[in-house]
Amino acid sequence: MSTSQKFVVILGHPKPGSFNHAMAQTACETLRSQGHSVIFHDLYAEGFDPILTAEEIAAKDSELPKDLLQQIEEIQSADGLVFIHPNWWGGPPAMLRGWIDRVIRQGFAYHFTEKGAVPHFSDKSMYVFSTSNTPREVEINILKDPIDHFWKVIVFGTCGAKNVVRQNFEQMILSTPEDRNRWLDTVKETLSNV
Repeated sequence: MSTSQKFVVILGHPKPGSFNHAMAQTACETLRSQGHSVIFHDLYAEGFDPILTAEEIAAKDSELPKDLLQQIEEIQSADGLVFIHPNWWGGPPAMLRGWIDRVIRQGFAYHFTEKGAVPHFSDKSMYVFSTSNTPREVEINILKDPIDHFWKVIVFGTCGAKNVVRQNFEQMILSTPEDRNRWLDTVKETLSNV
């Protein structure tokens, strides 16, 4: 068994009982079975407010809402982050995008110099499990895999990460129970090797 680590698992899907929820449950169970500690956030169930206000942009860290400070502290002390979400219009749902806006904030996850962004997450591992209805060849060849670019270049490229793993499962709308069980096995196998 590997050395115990701390993970924060973030779920961004509104429908209880969805396949995304099954992936989140599998992720948490797998990490815990490996001896890791897990903090889990279901953004919709918790009623997370995704709206970043002008006041919050200007606020000092000590002035942030307590729930936001708690999540920032959780991530600061985590060895890894796991994101689970559907692919909607080439990106995560607005709820998760708003979470990124508010929690993965400048000064905490990165800071700017004259030469650009300096990452603060270079000691963290990142895992993304997403679902979509778009056929793989369309996602790659026509849409140019916007989710991959969003996470690996825009978010993790800015914040840094020692390890980035992303899995997309498609096509959800045509998937069979066998497909979904196989995909859950992939989530389990991926997180069994952290």
